Amino acid sequence: MKHQLILDILPITQPTFDNMVVGYNAQAIAAARTLEAGQTLYLWGPDGSGRTHLLRACIHNWSGLYFDATTPPEHITQCATGDLRMPPWVAVDDVHKLNLASQAACFTLYNRFKELSGSEQAFRLIVAGDRAPLNMLLREDLRTRLGSGLVERLMPLSDQDKHEALTTLAAEQAMPLAPEVLQWLLTHGSRDIRVLWGTMQALDRYALSNRRSITVPLLKTMLANQTSSQTLRL
Repeated sequence: MKHQLILDILPITQPTFDNMVVGYNAQAIAAARTLEAGQTLYLWGPDGSGRTHLLRACIHNWSGLYFDATTPPEHITQCATGDLRMPPWVAVDDVHKLNLASQAACFTLYNRFKELSGSEQAFRLIVAGDRAPLNMLLREDLRTRLGSGLVERLMPLSDQDKHEALTTLAAEQAMPLAPEVLQWLLTHGSRDIRVLWGTMQALDRYALSNRRSITVPLLKTMLANQTSSQTLRL
């Protein structure tokens, strides 16, 4: 039986275009990088396909505002209705998780975008969700807005892409990593490369604190200890 990793640790590095693994997503990444003021882009794909990384890379590279399902809806509404000049980029992540109040706020944001799209204050609006616009379980007017501009699909990374990316990251941080450890993670672990990398970072710290080499048995011990710790907290 496969052991499912329970860690949910995001990488400590800032998501950028430089540290993004392209995989099959060259077209979607190019669409984001060449998006012009007055254009919208909707990105969709499953968890682990790079939605959040790509949105945050855009905000990091060109500055702007990033919203997601944890953002209070009044913050989004204030951005869409305020008197201040809009930033060059606005990103809304995990649109499929928005509650009704946040959906209404996001719709207001789309209206602000449309209002300014032909002016000098036009901005770029990039939104991401887990499925195509027609399949989104959202209020109809917002769902329609998602498909009104550019739409690109994001594909999960292949195991080979993940292997190469994680090997490179480990080498850059001088992390000793035996091939069998990485193979075990790719076989039994999360499909999300962010979680895989977070697990590797946690394992490196765990090995150092216990003065042990990084091995598959040590990885299993760390995961078992974390499972026990979470069970006790529950």
